[in-house]
Amino acid sequence: MRAFISAVYLFLYAPIALVVLFSFNAGRNASEFTGFSTMWYGKALGNTFLVAALQNSLIIALTSATLAAIFGTMAALGMERLRPRSRAVLDGLFAAAIVVPGVVIGIATLVALVEVFSFMNPVLASVWPGENPPQLGLGYGSIIAAHGLFSMALVTMIVKARIASLGRDIVEASSDLYATPLTTFRLVVLPQILPSVLAGFLLSFTFSFDDFIIAFFVAGSKTTLPIYVFASIRRGVTPEINAVATLVLVASLMMILIARILMREKKPTN
Repeated sequence: MRAFISAVYLFLYAPIALVVLFSFNAGRNASEFTGFSTMWYGKALGNTFLVAALQNSLIIALTSATLAAIFGTMAALGMERLRPRSRAVLDGLFAAAIVVPGVVIGIATLVALVEVFSFMNPVLASVWPGENPPQLGLGYGSIIAAHGLFSMALVTMIVKARIASLGRDIVEASSDLYATPLTTFRLVVLPQILPSVLAGFLLSFTFSFDDFIIAFFVAGSKTTLPIYVFASIRRGVTPEINAVATLVLVASLMMILIARILMREKKPTN
C-alpha cells in the first residue's frame, strides 16, 4: 500500500518538479537540461505581452475575489436566518455551483451573456442621445462576473461553516445588552468570521488567477495569464513558460497556505 501511494504521488508531482527544474535551464530546449541559470525569469518578466496578461489577471482576480468575499459573506449571514428546509435547498445550489465542471460554467455564462447583450445593446442604442451608443461586450466585466459568481459560492460555504460553529449565544447576548444589529455585526460577528472571509477571498483570488477554462469562453479580446500561456505552448514549450508556471505555482501555494492558516481553528486557552 505504501508503494502504491508513493507511486501515485510520484505520478502527480514529478511533472511539476520537472517544470520547476527546467525553468532554471540555461539552454533554449525545455526538455534538455544544459546548465543552471535564472535568465528565463528575467526574460519572462521583461516580456511586455506576458506582463500585460499578468496585469489583466491581477485586476480580474482582485475584483472578482473582493466581490465574492462581500456577497458571499452577505449570503452566508442571510442563510442563517432561513428555515431549515429553505437553507437546505440553498446549500444544495451552492454546492452544485462548486462541483459543476468549469467548461459547463463557461459555456452557460457565454450563452447567458450573449443573450443579455443582444437585448441590452438595442435598448442602449435607442435611448442614447449621441451617435455612438455604448456597446456591451465580452471583456473585463464578463470574466469578473463569471469568476465572481463561482467564487461567491465558495466563500459562502466557508463563511457559513464558521457562522454555524459560533452559535446564537453571542448574538443574543449582544442584543440583551441593547446593541443594534449593525453594532452586533461590527463588534461581535465580524471579528469572529473575518479569518474565514479572508480565507475565502484568498481562495477566490487563487481560482480566478489560475482559471483558464471559464476565462477562455468569456474573455473576448482580453488575454489573461493562463490564456497567454496556453497560446504560447501551442508554439512549443520553452524554459520561459516553465518560469512563468513556476512563479504562478509559488504564488498559488502561498495563497492556499495563508488561507489554510486562517481557516484553522484556534484552540481555546485555559
